[in-house]
Amino acid sequence: MATMNGTAPNGTASLASARRTELAAFLRSRRERIQPEDVGLPPGTRRRTAGLRREELAQLAGVGVTWYTWLEQGRQINASTQVLDAVARTLRLDRVEREHLYRLAEATPVRTECVLATVPDTIREIVHSLEPLPASLVDSRFDILMSNNAYKELFRDWHSMPCVHKNTLWCCITEPSARDKFPEYAQQVRYMVARLRSAYSRHIGDQDWEEDIRRLAGFSREFAELWARHEVADPEPRVLTYLHPEAGPLSLAISELNVPDLPEAHITVYTPCDEATRAKLPLTRSTGTAASVTS
Repeated sequence: MATMNGTAPNGTASLASARRTELAAFLRSRRERIQPEDVGLPPGTRRRTAGLRREELAQLAGVGVTWYTWLEQGRQINASTQVLDAVARTLRLDRVEREHLYRLAEATPVRTECVLATVPDTIREIVHSLEPLPASLVDSRFDILMSNNAYKELFRDWHSMPCVHKNTLWCCITEPSARDKFPEYAQQVRYMVARLRSAYSRHIGDQDWEEDIRRLAGFSREFAELWARHEVADPEPRVLTYLHPEAGPLSLAISELNVPDLPEAHITVYTPCDEATRAKLPLTRSTGTAASVTS
């Protein structure tokens, strides 16, 4: 157990206990800084401590009172990213605080470190030369091997939780806001899982692949159910609708270009489907302005 004097705990169990203790203290401190009137509640006259009561916060976040109480007491319980996201919104946590919360709650799912292929300089130049079209180099497991600046800026703000995976499938499955940002989320994820299943036939028994799939299935019931369907798919033209926070709805055609030097990788290019999207695409850049759209 963690000692009262702050001595570093030993062993996995002690480390987990110390993490839960830190989580409990962090949640209490953030709950106590929110006043009832800040969230439209009467201040009351019989409050023994500052800030919201546990039951008030649970009600505002839409989670069970008992569950939240146990979480704040440092008990060993499961906390999904969706529920933690609701708590984070209610506590008005900023990005740094959210990341701290997810780490303490061990809700940022881990995946095996992908060994990125060595990308030839010629391929890097091709991807960068596709500017201003967003483009990335992706392998058969959906690991992002590299991307150009247009791609990085297009998707720079869509995560509400830390992006630690560098993998498009993991990002979609684990990001609570994905369904709000991508109207065709269900179809896109189903297609990607089918593509992954097709590629998996070439990697059965590969430790990295097996562990990656096991962890994702353990974290996401949605992925586990899709994986169990054994659906397979070949590359096909797709249209992605992305609700960009500044540019608004963008309709993008997804094209995949084979890379002979990297047989299990392809260049993914996002091309505007209509003139409205083409006109708004500059707004996704950090230097994008209304003037640049019309120039």
